[in-house]
Amino acid sequence: MNSVLVTGAARGIGKAVSVRLAQQGWQVYAGVRKLSDGDALVALDSRITPVLLDVTNSEHIAALDAVLPADLTAVVNNAGVVADGPVELLELDALRNEFEINVFGTLAVTQAVLPRLRTTRGRIVFISSLSGRISTPGTGAYNSSKFALEGLVDALRIELRPWRIHTSLIEPGPIATDMWADAVTMVDTTTAKLTPAQLDLYGPHLAGMRKMAQQVQRIAAPTDTVVAEVEKALTARNPKSRYVVGLAGKAQLLATSLTPTPILDAVLAMASGIKGKR
Repeated sequence: MNSVLVTGAARGIGKAVSVRLAQQGWQVYAGVRKLSDGDALVALDSRITPVLLDVTNSEHIAALDAVLPADLTAVVNNAGVVADGPVELLELDALRNEFEINVFGTLAVTQAVLPRLRTTRGRIVFISSLSGRISTPGTGAYNSSKFALEGLVDALRIELRPWRIHTSLIEPGPIATDMWADAVTMVDTTTAKLTPAQLDLYGPHLAGMRKMAQQVQRIAAPTDTVVAEVEKALTARNPKSRYVVGLAGKAQLLATSLTPTPILDAVLAMASGIKGKR
């Protein structure tokens, strides 16, 4: 039986991937930070085994050795968080936390399971984002963490060639999950924390972010579109290095890659409500 560890499985993409793979006959080890979330997953499918896993907790990662099967087939690195706000105003602790989860925690889990995957010639899937290739105003913390993740994975993919361990990046655009559902609230929370001086500088930027978040919520793709690409990465005979999710995502990536940087900057500034010229 194929077996897979899915991190960040309590909700959103991780939950959808866990349930789908269990339905397809996989034994799923679902990483959750609260056991109550694990109970809810088991209620959906008995082939899901909850695993207490905060990817920033070294004890949780060390404990995986006693929980996971020796013949583990795959890992889906999904756990991640978003911090928003203009770069000048980012709290360094918030930025560090972004990297601790999205980069360092993801790498720590991957390192922990690689001995098993080397034996089984298993597969590693990383849930990244188009934000790992296109940076936008107000999301610099998230962008930078995903850029860093993709840099690590590009190197890892080549380094693992001797053992035929396939490594894939999944790059969704906006997806209808809790992250985008809460995007407007997140911007409002960030705005409320600003001092009057900061609000005078960046209030229009955040107002633009709020408007953009509302628009994005309307066009966010279903979670199933990501799940389908994860399945391909785990089961295709020759999986791709990258899976850009959806036609809209592919079109966005193509358009931005062909647009000169000054023009792209101007377009993103206008879309974000940022006025002024360079």
